Amino acid sequence: MAQSLRLRREHWQAMERHVRAGAPLEACGLLAGRNDQVEQVFLMQNAAQSPVRYRLDGLEQLRVFEAIEEAGLELVGIFHSHPQGPLFPSSIDVREAAYPVVYIIWAPVQGEWTARGFRIEAGQITEVQLRVEEP
Repeated sequence: MAQSLRLRREHWQAMERHVRAGAPLEACGLLAGRNDQVEQVFLMQNAAQSPVRYRLDGLEQLRVFEAIEEAGLELVGIFHSHPQGPLFPSSIDVREAAYPVVYIIWAPVQGEWTARGFRIEAGQITEVQLRVEEP
């Protein structure tokens, strides 16, 4: 299992705009790609409409999974924000981690939004390097 996830600057910027626009509520989305390389970002609604929790809408998630499959890609990541911090998975994030993908968490640090990646499996958290590449 790779210890990094590669994404283009445009993917990073799309996620950052989405989490900024969603604040003070948590924002979320899915990342599709292959071989630990993000190819597409799906910005989704937080069905929980909460500042401390996110939930993907089931129907929207199903449509995105179908689009990912039709494109010949796979789910490689899930991102969401912690508008009040921390830049680390919460106990809820760990408990609800259902996919063997990279979980990217966005949070403001000294006024600037930034993100870190993690694998969460069997209650264990391992940091994954996020490699932002130019196009």
